[in-house]
Amino acid sequence: MAEQKETVTRDKLVGMQVIDAQGHVLGAVKDVAFTVGKVGVSLCVENKKGESRNIAWEEVQAVGDFVVLKLVTQVAAQAEQKAQQTCPTCKGPLSFIQQYQRWYCYKCQKYV
Repeated sequence: MAEQKETVTRDKLVGMQVIDAQGHVLGAVKDVAFTVGKVGVSLCVENKKGESRNIAWEEVQAVGDFVVLKLVTQVAAQAEQKAQQTCPTCKGPLSFIQQYQRWYCYKCQKYV
């Protein structure tokens, strides 16, 4: 029998606490976001100070009573496993910068 994947709705996610892999509460899901021109979903998470940040869906390990994030090393390894990205300007290799969830070209010294 095939494994059935559970779907998670926006209504279920909004208000849910987000916990990192070490068990620290990062905040609560305020909304779900899409970036124009890119594939994927991110969670808009707001902390107790009212500061917001986006967390890519690829960083989510599990959703139950909380949203639990993967270890940072797991996310970085997954980014490295993706097809080798090249800079559209110089055709050189790109590096995935985890903190900003973006690709960076060290040769051109800019994000793409």
